[in-house]
Amino acid sequence: MVFNSSLFLLYFLPCFLILYYLAGRRFNNWVLLLASIGFYAWGAPKFLFFLMASVLADFVVVGQMSRREGSARRRLFWLSVMLNLALLLYFKYMNFFADQFQAILGLIGSKPAVWTRIALPLGISFITFQKLSYTLEVHKKRQPVFRKLQDYALYIFMFPQLLSGPIVRPGQISGQITDRSGQDNIDARLTGFYRFIIGLSKKVLIADVLGVTVNEIFALSPAELSSGITWIGAIAYTFQIYFDFSGYTDMAIGLARMLGFRLPENFNSPYVSQSITEFWRRWHMTLSFWFRDYIFLPLAYATSRKLPKERYIGLRADKVIYLVATTVTFLLCGFWHGAAWTFVIWGAYMGLFLIIDRLFLIKYLKKAGRIPSVAITFFLLMIGWLIFRSQTLSDAWFLIKRLFLFLPGDNMVWLNPKFWTMLVLAIIFSFWGGSRKVETWIGKLYDNPGNFLMFTSTVMALMLFILCEATITSSGFNPFIYFRF
Repeated sequence: MVFNSSLFLLYFLPCFLILYYLAGRRFNNWVLLLASIGFYAWGAPKFLFFLMASVLADFVVVGQMSRREGSARRRLFWLSVMLNLALLLYFKYMNFFADQFQAILGLIGSKPAVWTRIALPLGISFITFQKLSYTLEVHKKRQPVFRKLQDYALYIFMFPQLLSGPIVRPGQISGQITDRSGQDNIDARLTGFYRFIIGLSKKVLIADVLGVTVNEIFALSPAELSSGITWIGAIAYTFQIYFDFSGYTDMAIGLARMLGFRLPENFNSPYVSQSITEFWRRWHMTLSFWFRDYIFLPLAYATSRKLPKERYIGLRADKVIYLVATTVTFLLCGFWHGAAWTFVIWGAYMGLFLIIDRLFLIKYLKKAGRIPSVAITFFLLMIGWLIFRSQTLSDAWFLIKRLFLFLPGDNMVWLNPKFWTMLVLAIIFSFWGGSRKVETWIGKLYDNPGNFLMFTSTVMALMLFILCEATITSSGFNPFIYFRF
């Protein structure tokens, strides 16, 4: 079940909200937990047992860890970490490792081994990182354990953010699980409703329209793919992935707000960034901060302890530390996104430009001015998204070369007015966040709208909902891009 389906919009969500609001605060969490389990079971019933078993194991192991000190605490900490990573490695990466093993067997002339492909559970990457957050925060004594199993299960299973985030840390939501009476009111419900509809509109009206043409373009044969149409496809995909993923985030935050929860923001107009460094402070922020706090900073600290000198290979020690920590962090970030070499190379590509930023590029971009900096950063991101989307490295290299060969060709894809309209709207909505007035207005819209703004926003949301539902009914729904991860 996905948010942009008629099943969810017309049946599951209305029935759930009626039960949730009628249940009262005493039983709200139970209604939400059972609905969340049902929501996940609808899409992946075969994996529900594994997920529930891992939640129970975490609750027991981390609970025991919180009561121990010294070596016993460390052993339980590593037990919890290894259990979670083992599930992630098995379900998400064993097919990849098997493929590499098969390739090695082919090189040495051996017969291929028999391997049964493993299906990927929905949302396992996000779920694992959220569970690891709990283990890490409790181990560092920054977060008390959940006293009730149902509270911890709700932290993991809560359906608005279950499949694609935002990645919520326990300290951001544990207090809300036990008491959210202060933010569960009609204003929050209306604000959450139109935030949800904004996300739905991003997905259905913009991302999916762009996606149809993007798929047609990249399905063309090499002989049919001209440089011009490649540029159009690359630009359209750059906006498609943003509106697809940020649309999901808006829907998740909006749904949670309707239930009295406040989830962390995940996007902040990332395409107005003036460097790759700034981009990663604005794009998928909960993931960026997760890698920063749990991978980058510990690596940087560990590396600094082993570098007593002031300079290495002509660089100051602080830059060498940054280089090492950034390289490892973004290789892991790329691999987290998917079990394929294209994702590893994409992570390396992003890490490379973060390092170049630190060494010299940001200084020159500041001198170039805001508009050139944004344009250069957007171009670098577009190349990165081509790598991200490609099935193989040879496909990615072919597309990148095609951009710069300026090869003519017949246009084999109909670029209809609807596509151009949505592309123009995507450009406007992606870059208008660079205006401080617009940024202030958006913040007011989401957090403290007044009566008039709330009324007009609700009316507009109802109109957009009707338009989105009509579109879904006529053309069906498309899964979110990040459901792959």
